[in-house]
Amino acid sequence: MKTQLTLLLLLCISTVSISQTKETDDYVEFDDRKNVVHGVYLGFGAQYGRLDGENTGFGTFKLAYVANQQLEIGFAVSGLYNERENTRPDLFDGDKIALVGGYAGFHVEPILFGKRFISVSFPLLIGGGLVTYTGAEALDNDEVDLDRSDFDDFFIVQPGVNILYNFTRYTQLETGIRYRITSEYDLSPFKKDNLNGFSVVIGIKVGIFNMGRKKPIKDGF
Repeated sequence: MKTQLTLLLLLCISTVSISQTKETDDYVEFDDRKNVVHGVYLGFGAQYGRLDGENTGFGTFKLAYVANQQLEIGFAVSGLYNERENTRPDLFDGDKIALVGGYAGFHVEPILFGKRFISVSFPLLIGGGLVTYTGAEALDNDEVDLDRSDFDDFFIVQPGVNILYNFTRYTQLETGIRYRITSEYDLSPFKKDNLNGFSVVIGIKVGIFNMGRKKPIKDGF
C-alpha cells in the first residue's frame, strides 16, 4: 500500500512540473511575439531614367531606421543631371545645356519577407526639390555661378518596388524601379515642365538590420 501511495505522489508531482513548464514555455512565446528587432543603416544608390527623351542620372543617399525588418522610416536625398541640346545659344555657350538639381524628403518602406535572403519592399518618398538649367561646358569647367533666383522648386511623390538581397547582418543590396510624380517647374524662357517618369535603381545599404536581437533562453535559466 505504501508503495502505491508513493507512486501516486510521484505521478502528481510530475504532472504539476510538466504543467508549470508548459505555462512557462507559453509565457516565453508570448513575450517573444512582443519583441521588436531594431536596425539603422546608411544607403547609397544610383538611378537611371529619361527626361524629355534624354538620359538622366540620379545619385541617392538615405538614412533610415528599420523596425522588426518589416518597416523603414527615414530621410532620403537625390541629385539629378540631364544633358540636352542647347536651344538658347543666346543664354548659354556650347552645344549642350544641363538640367541639374535635387530633391529630398520623408522616406517610408514597408517590407515583406524581411527575414529571408530575398525580400520585397515598397519604398515611398514624399518631399520637394530645386532644379535649374546651366551650360554643360561651363559646368564641366567649374565656371558656373548660380544663385537662388536661377532655380525653381517642385513637389515630388516617388513610389516604387524593390527586391532586397540580405547578404549579411550588416549589408543589403537593393534593386528596383521608381516612378516620379512632380509638380511643374518654371524656368523661363524654357517651357514649364516636370520630372515625371520611371527610373531603375541599384543601391547598397550598410548598417545593422537586427540590432538588439533577443538571445535564446538557456536551459535551466
